[in-house]
Amino acid sequence: MKLVCNQSDLSTNLSLTSRAVPSRPTHPVLANVLLQADAETNQVSLTAFDLSLGIRTSFSAEVTVGGAIALPAKLLNDITSRLSEGEITLEDEPVNPASGEGLIVTLTPASGRYQVRAMGAEEFPELPVIENAQALHLPVAGLIEGLRGTLFATSADETKQVLTGVHLKFLQDGLEFAATDGHRLAVVETINENPKDNFETELEVTVPNKALRELERILAHNLSSEEPVALYVDQGQVIFEWQNQRLTSRTLDGQYPAYRQLIPRQFEREVTLDRRQFLNSLERIAVFSDQKNNIVKINIDSGMGEITLSVEAQDVGSGKESMEAQISGEDIVIAFNVKYLLEGLKALPGSEIVMQLNQALTPVIFTPLSGVKMTYLAMPVQLRS
Repeated sequence: MKLVCNQSDLSTNLSLTSRAVPSRPTHPVLANVLLQADAETNQVSLTAFDLSLGIRTSFSAEVTVGGAIALPAKLLNDITSRLSEGEITLEDEPVNPASGEGLIVTLTPASGRYQVRAMGAEEFPELPVIENAQALHLPVAGLIEGLRGTLFATSADETKQVLTGVHLKFLQDGLEFAATDGHRLAVVETINENPKDNFETELEVTVPNKALRELERILAHNLSSEEPVALYVDQGQVIFEWQNQRLTSRTLDGQYPAYRQLIPRQFEREVTLDRRQFLNSLERIAVFSDQKNNIVKINIDSGMGEITLSVEAQDVGSGKESMEAQISGEDIVIAFNVKYLLEGLKALPGSEIVMQLNQALTPVIFTPLSGVKMTYLAMPVQLRS
């Protein structure tokens, strides 16, 4: 195998694929990235796979001799990221054909020469393939909206594994994202890019948050792309494919909670707020909540047309902020874990949001007045007298 490529292409694609290299591989070859070079198409592909998450990217290069080889991912990434911009030549050669000691790959940049021990490509596991599956096509921007609006609400508790992922529900006209950790719930609905993608039955699948965070990171490099992402689902596997990139992931087993049943349909109170002002006020008084129990109290005053945020940290101090709001319904005092409010407000799109609630200990719903169709549910906490 012999090829000439650009340092930035190799470094960028190595950086993306290396995210799927396990920190503690169960087999030596999994610490490698598979490099495949095609002399006919002048394309180089890089693949990393930890047996759960797989990432493959490709880029153009001048391929003189095609071939495939498994290279140590961290070492190769560390080398190429430090090289100067310009062309790099990669060429493999056997160390000692008679002894079968393996392979060496030589990297030759504009100045210098680096040799790296490699493994045969035949040892690298194949990425899962989904055959005869129907694809759902989604715009990059819509997919990022769904991920940004839900990933933050997934659980970090591995004992409740199904809650560590985002639940994807394929609808006739789009895709619904949902995430909950038992204390809050985030739901985002996106529209199908291609109306011809009609599913005879609704499909549901839960994808690990690690895989979707990598998907979000990779898609961020393609924000200007008009090419939709093709999404395939089969038993136990999901594949996201677009341009010259592919991400595969196992799905999470288990019954996902019936989250739609958690969202109230009627409300006794409604508050319309400026999202940025609300968020800024919370961030300021959160300094005090961090000192004690992370609880923020919200006093909704319909007569004054304002809400007041307050925090009391014994032996430390207190904070209070008020802001104007459009309020319908009777006055009420309600309290939250400030972390859940802050994370939800940061994820909600738009300049104005609506806060809907019934009683002091029933679910509270936050939605944007316009833009992305997102619902954020946060459970209040009980105030101690």
